[in-house]
Amino acid sequence: MSPMATVSVEGPQPPASGQQPQNHLDRFFKISERGSTVAREVRGGFATFFAMAYIIVLNPIILGSAKDMYGHQLDTGQLVTATVLTAAFSTLLMGVIGNVPIALAAGLGVNTVVALQLAPRMSWPDAMGMVVLAGFIVMLLVATGLRERVMNAVPRSLRKGIAIGIGLFIMLIGLVDSGFVSRIPDIAKTTVPLQLGMGGHLDGWPVLVFVLGTLLTLALIIRKVPGAILISIVAMTIVAMVIDAVATVPSWGLTTPQWPGNPVASPDFGLVGEVSLFGGFGKVGYLTGVLFVFTVLLSCFFDAMGTILGVGDEAKLMDKDGNLPGINKVLFVDGIAVAAGGSTSSSAATCFVESTAGVGEGARTGLASVVTGALFSAALFLTPIATMVPSQAATPALVAVGFLILAGSVRDIDWNDFTVAVPAFLAMVMMPFTYSITNGIGIGFIAFSVLRLAAGRGREVPVAMYVVSAVFVFYYAMPALGLA
Repeated sequence: MSPMATVSVEGPQPPASGQQPQNHLDRFFKISERGSTVAREVRGGFATFFAMAYIIVLNPIILGSAKDMYGHQLDTGQLVTATVLTAAFSTLLMGVIGNVPIALAAGLGVNTVVALQLAPRMSWPDAMGMVVLAGFIVMLLVATGLRERVMNAVPRSLRKGIAIGIGLFIMLIGLVDSGFVSRIPDIAKTTVPLQLGMGGHLDGWPVLVFVLGTLLTLALIIRKVPGAILISIVAMTIVAMVIDAVATVPSWGLTTPQWPGNPVASPDFGLVGEVSLFGGFGKVGYLTGVLFVFTVLLSCFFDAMGTILGVGDEAKLMDKDGNLPGINKVLFVDGIAVAAGGSTSSSAATCFVESTAGVGEGARTGLASVVTGALFSAALFLTPIATMVPSQAATPALVAVGFLILAGSVRDIDWNDFTVAVPAFLAMVMMPFTYSITNGIGIGFIAFSVLRLAAGRGREVPVAMYVVSAVFVFYYAMPALGLA
């Protein structure tokens, strides 16, 4: 999936890999070995942070707007601290232990499950306890080698389809978060779910910032300017600040580009440790409790799997068989992140697809994650500054990287073998169409198993693929069976 090596509009080329390490830092993170430089890792870390800093604002909104069965709501200030703390800890851990340019934070989708499905049936500590249990199970699956076997069982063409799906998904995220594309309310009684801008046309300063940012990002990439993505984010943030100062802008969305009056804020750790591991089972019963944990586990498991495969391929970290060396360390850190998110009441943390923004800047090692984690750590005290970058300035990076992923992967799918080409196609389109990485993977897995059986090639399907496909079938059937 590496557009950096195959697409004519890629960013600056990395130096040749295999160089002798220059110092201890270089040796520890294998910077020269992977064909990167410290400067590129630092730029990549900054780009990833700015591309995903919206979670500092968004996660507290999602969790803070919900009530548990007792009518209690989580404090917004405490949620901000919990969200940032978990992201900082998990991302630093991924950098040091996993040594990959993948950042982690509260997972979108999982936090909605926690807020809308778990919390209304129990207390907040009970709900977060189930998230912690899901994290423990993820770590157990890694320790037994099951999770790695599932990932290695995925055919190469299907992996490429998953990677492309992630590219299309993050591009759609960028278009929606910027306001360039918006959802048509159900009250419109139309079968068309999305529209251009608001009311079918582009209007307003924020959208202009996004359009200019996208053009600037692509122009800088074509010109092979070092730091293209980061330059664009900073430049368009400044432009947005100027526009906000001289023009009347009704709304920038979640983040207003204004320099905060007080850039320093004290963190509030009141939610850390507010967890009841097994209290939820007493509220909803054993079977329902197990299904709740399973739902959280499934979302975390496969969202992370798709992101790890996609980012690893984009960063050219895969071996000749398409596997990520040292993946068990990466997967184990992901399990720790899930449990850590529950223990801070910020919901499960997982690998963020926005990490591709850093990879697009040339990041290839865990040093980029250390930089991103350090920025999240600083955000504990500088949250007002961290949240001043509007989504319209950061989301052009997602559009550009989405294109590069697509361009670098689509040719590697075996389109002549329909038993894998169709599942790859379904995986890539279902991710943006259902707004879920997990759905894309699940539908792709099921289609692959069924089509190989239909073609009389069932023995070519690894047992792990059959097992996971069956799990997904059960997962999708749960509402019909009255289990969800």
